[in-house]
Amino acid sequence: MTWSALQSQQASDPATSTVQAVTAEYGQQLIRNTAQLMGVGQTDPALRKSGNNLACSSCHLESGQKPGNLSLVQTAPKYPTFSGRDGIVGDLADRINGCMQRSMNGKPLLKDSLEMLSMVAYIEQLDRQYQAMGESSRAANEPAAFVEPDRQANVENGTRVYQERCQICHGVNGEGLKATANLADGYLFPPLWGPDSYNIGAGMARVLTAARFIKARMPLGNPILSDDEAFDVAAYMNLHERPAMANLEQDYPDRKLKPVDSPYPPYPDPFSTEQHRLGPYAPIRDFNKAK
Repeated sequence: MTWSALQSQQASDPATSTVQAVTAEYGQQLIRNTAQLMGVGQTDPALRKSGNNLACSSCHLESGQKPGNLSLVQTAPKYPTFSGRDGIVGDLADRINGCMQRSMNGKPLLKDSLEMLSMVAYIEQLDRQYQAMGESSRAANEPAAFVEPDRQANVENGTRVYQERCQICHGVNGEGLKATANLADGYLFPPLWGPDSYNIGAGMARVLTAARFIKARMPLGNPILSDDEAFDVAAYMNLHERPAMANLEQDYPDRKLKPVDSPYPPYPDPFSTEQHRLGPYAPIRDFNKAK
């Protein structure tokens, strides 16, 4: 059922509850067409929750259906779980709202809203489908997992990698490639920095998180980068300007749980923001282990 059909259903039968209107199909549409349904393409201001024109599927490729890095197929059973970033035990809806406020640079959804319940239903459906797969179908068709280089990221090399491997899709200035002339239709290839990208509080703003994704999935359809290339181009990408996020000092109430590659202070150690952003990370880990 499409969003228009859901609206028509509720208009014709006001007694229909939100829960009854929830569909996994609509949840998938929200993840695939986020800019249209929750961004500038949404005509109802109350539903315009996204602060950029990315889609959830910009990171969760193929609507999260493909096993591997940033897949959604095994997400549902992980929740509720403790979040070091928030300092609480959160459920799947809390995690989605984290993405809405960080990766989508927007606002949280009401946890009992049609949009939230439909996305949760879709992610739960993916897990049921995954459990029904054979072992061969469950395997992630990706290169070997990213191995962190024991050095500082080389931004000059990252620039070269970006120019040779990335800018053909993501643009000379990281601006991405729009799906159409209408920005409400989102992007074929998302911007990697600038005002319409993820904000500094997003997981992808961390060099190691970005490098793991890049090594596993990029260039799209032909992931051939080495660990060093993925590491360096992730650093190059994340040194550019992107939207800020308020109240980041409240993240990780227990500072010891803060990832070593977090790009913003405060930190539980004396190392500089530059080293947290670019490495090397072994000295930071050694210091924290010794405390």
